[in-house]
Amino acid sequence: MIKHFLNLEWKQYFRSSYWQKNLALNILLVFLALYFIVIFLALGFGLLPILKKVYPEQDPFVVVNGFMFFWIIVDLMMRFFLQKLPVMSVKPLLTLPIKRSTVVHFVLGKSAFSFFNFLPLFAIIPFSIMLIADGKDSSMVLTWMFTLISVVLIINFLNFIIEAFSAETELSFLPLIAVVGTLYALDAFSIVSMSSLIGDAFIGIANNPILILAPLAILLFCYGFNFKILKGKLFLDASLKSKVTEVKVADLAWTKRFGDIAPFMQLDLKLIWRNKRTKSSVFIMVIGLLYGLFFYPQEIYRDLVWIYPFIGIFVTGIFLINFGQFIPAWDSSYYKMLMSQNIKYEQYLRSKFILMVLSVALMFILSIPYVYFGWKILLAHFAAAIYNIGVNSHVMLYGGSFNRKKIDLNQRAAFNYQGTGAVQWIIGLPLMILPMLIFALANWLVGFEAGIAILIVAGVVGIVLHKKLMKQITQRYLNAKYKMIDAFSQDN
Repeated sequence: MIKHFLNLEWKQYFRSSYWQKNLALNILLVFLALYFIVIFLALGFGLLPILKKVYPEQDPFVVVNGFMFFWIIVDLMMRFFLQKLPVMSVKPLLTLPIKRSTVVHFVLGKSAFSFFNFLPLFAIIPFSIMLIADGKDSSMVLTWMFTLISVVLIINFLNFIIEAFSAETELSFLPLIAVVGTLYALDAFSIVSMSSLIGDAFIGIANNPILILAPLAILLFCYGFNFKILKGKLFLDASLKSKVTEVKVADLAWTKRFGDIAPFMQLDLKLIWRNKRTKSSVFIMVIGLLYGLFFYPQEIYRDLVWIYPFIGIFVTGIFLINFGQFIPAWDSSYYKMLMSQNIKYEQYLRSKFILMVLSVALMFILSIPYVYFGWKILLAHFAAAIYNIGVNSHVMLYGGSFNRKKIDLNQRAAFNYQGTGAVQWIIGLPLMILPMLIFALANWLVGFEAGIAILIVAGVVGIVLHKKLMKQITQRYLNAKYKMIDAFSQDN
């Protein structure tokens, strides 16, 4: 049966529209994977001589174990944000005489072969070889190596348990960050030396091989807990259960002053506030507003004036970036119906544009208190806001015409990468890096005021040319209309 599952997975992957339409992206991902493999191999073979040079009076094996605590928390955080449980199309299988336990075992087994689990091995195994070659007892090193492999799998299954409990909550990453931050603070402020505790545990297991049963028992527990969670959700009618909620109708009469685009704005606002995925755009505005507090209070960043526009673009354009990058994928579930209506596409796009512009204006007003750290910061935020309105808003709308991935609005919002493709990464260059480079060059050649003036002029030019730009962008959407309809009709 497992053989049949593997065959189905192979066909699903290579026959899917995602593989065919994103061949270049897949090739890029392969090169990135090879790059990280080479980096980890170099780390595995080079770590021992580096540790001997940096810590000449200490045992490199003890030093490495002292860093295991930091490796564990970083690995767990990275997995939570980037790794998702591998899934397969199980609904058709549930009507066949196949045990649910077999399906669940396959899904969990598939997760064990994730790239996240293989990558550490390219550092762990070479480093173990180097330790043995350096004279360490081979049985001790092998026990330590298999303990690390067990911990890698524990982190893998622990991540899915955390995902399962946090999937239905907004900003679900906050509890994990709070726990990890607390553990790190306990170690950093020498309240409880977590690095020493974890390091001693690894050394203890290496010296007493029988103790490896402890991490193996934890691994079996995590696997069994995942098995229980997934099996409990594996029913045909699991997705048919409706959640009863109280509908609150907001007064959106103020949108009527925008004329013929008012109905589209009202639909967008309702969509944003009534769905998990879009609601995150509102919550992340708060995070974006506080972004400057990570930099401006520190003296080292106050002298780096070239970074001001970058922070300003992010602070004033956080909603523009978060919401705009998925236009029109937000409407993908009913895009076919929308395109069958007698509406002007320009009105549809202009409503998105007005929402982004209003968000930029609001965020700039709310960021005015940053003037406490200096008038240059306020001026940089103002220039960034103008640039966002005149340039980045149009860049976002134009980039949206390349979106071909459907978005499920009911999925968990925080760090959900569904719908994310090469477009979202490429568009970041003109969006944030370009204005920072322009300002930095002008600031270096002429001065701060010249850099600010160039950003403002670029934004004003975009505002003046708005109608012409919108016509070209609209035409681009019309040309790609049927491709988007076809893409949004498929399950990626």
